[in-house]
Amino acid sequence: MILQYFKCLLFFVFFTFLLISCSSEIIEREIVEEHSLDVTQTISDSLLLSILEEEEDMIKQVQSGKIFDIQGMEVAKENPKKVYAHYMPWFQSLDFDGRWGQHWTMANKDPNVIDANGRREIASFFYPEIGPYSSTDPDLQEYHFLMMKLAGIDGVIFDWYGSRDFYDYGIMKQATETFMWRLEDLGLDFSIMYEDRTAVQAYELGYAPDIVTAAKEDFEYIRDTYMTSVRYMKWGEKPTMFVFGPHHIQDVTSWDEIFTVFQENEKPNYLSLWATSNQWVGESATGEFAWVDSTHLEAHGHYYWHMDLTDKLTVGSVYPGFNNFSELGGWGLIHDWSIDWNAGNTFVETLNYTHHQTADFIQLVTWNDFGEGTMIEPTEEFGFMFLQLLQQYTGVSYTPEDLQIAQDLYFLRKEVANNNASKTASSKRSKKDLPQLFLDRAYQYIKQGDMRRARYILLAVDRFFN
Repeated sequence: MILQYFKCLLFFVFFTFLLISCSSEIIEREIVEEHSLDVTQTISDSLLLSILEEEEDMIKQVQSGKIFDIQGMEVAKENPKKVYAHYMPWFQSLDFDGRWGQHWTMANKDPNVIDANGRREIASFFYPEIGPYSSTDPDLQEYHFLMMKLAGIDGVIFDWYGSRDFYDYGIMKQATETFMWRLEDLGLDFSIMYEDRTAVQAYELGYAPDIVTAAKEDFEYIRDTYMTSVRYMKWGEKPTMFVFGPHHIQDVTSWDEIFTVFQENEKPNYLSLWATSNQWVGESATGEFAWVDSTHLEAHGHYYWHMDLTDKLTVGSVYPGFNNFSELGGWGLIHDWSIDWNAGNTFVETLNYTHHQTADFIQLVTWNDFGEGTMIEPTEEFGFMFLQLLQQYTGVSYTPEDLQIAQDLYFLRKEVANNNASKTASSKRSKKDLPQLFLDRAYQYIKQGDMRRARYILLAVDRFFN
């Protein structure tokens, strides 16, 4: 396999959308031309070799401490509204973890089965462009977060199942924590979405004397492990966290007790699912977030216009569609409704709807929930469509071609790692790790916004080492 943009055309669709009850739209109809990025015949070997010579010298200077690679990736956005991606850190792959995790298999799918098109059998109606992956793979984390930055996403909201090691929750916690340094390195904020079912399960399995104590111990872990990070999400100078529900702890007294783990002046913003804060959480809740519902925009209208959200944080929900695979996957979770993707229109109308309402910020639902079909990461079915729409919405200067460069960095890391013997341009470049060091340099240039230099390095590594 060679770099995709050196052998393929980028294909994009026509974006149309239904008008909603707003005076104007932030995203308008746009036709995107096909682009040919095949430049392999126009860049000479001598130019690429000189670039590798320069970068090899830079590598030596970095290793000797004479220069330092930058930390953080500054991305200018014309649209000031904050955008966060709901993220599932729950995938395992055979190559990286030694087994396929249940979120690729559910109860009856086997990713070891490969069809005639090279696609593995996974528990989803959709297929990631990079194939099924492991959440703890550093190459995957680099790829996902670079794509987010290039699309103007400000941070990540991790779906989080508690601090204890039962079921696959310990693996998910560990995966979440492997993301921390990359978040800091790219300048992405993050928050935690607590699944309160875990407190009930911890009590039932004997990990805690009661449900409230189980939740308090989880909150202490969040407080001491995540909220201490410089990249932990804040709103109004207060750390911000979420609860998906609550679906199980549904009384104000319990939440009041749980929040005693925080000093009065350290209590975080706490946002619950729409229509739950006043009834089940009480004064501990400082806001609510919208999600996905079978009634689609009707539910959004009710959220903004009929719920009592006075003096509360509001978080809009933007999604591409919904179709749960759980029943077909043998998990027995039946959803008798779905929301069609409508060639990208669903994503556009929810994005526009959210922008024109009073939402303080936006939650993308989701980055990678393949089981429910709400993922916006690049898939074989949709390509970069959703990220391109985000680029238009957030007003970044990056393009789909830049997204392709970040994706090609991922593919080339895997190809180089899998090669038993690298093709070398000189005896100096016979060291096994040198191609990856060059790819590290490409990563640094993407962080600096120098996409042309990054592309040339990728082309050079592909030509001489792959």
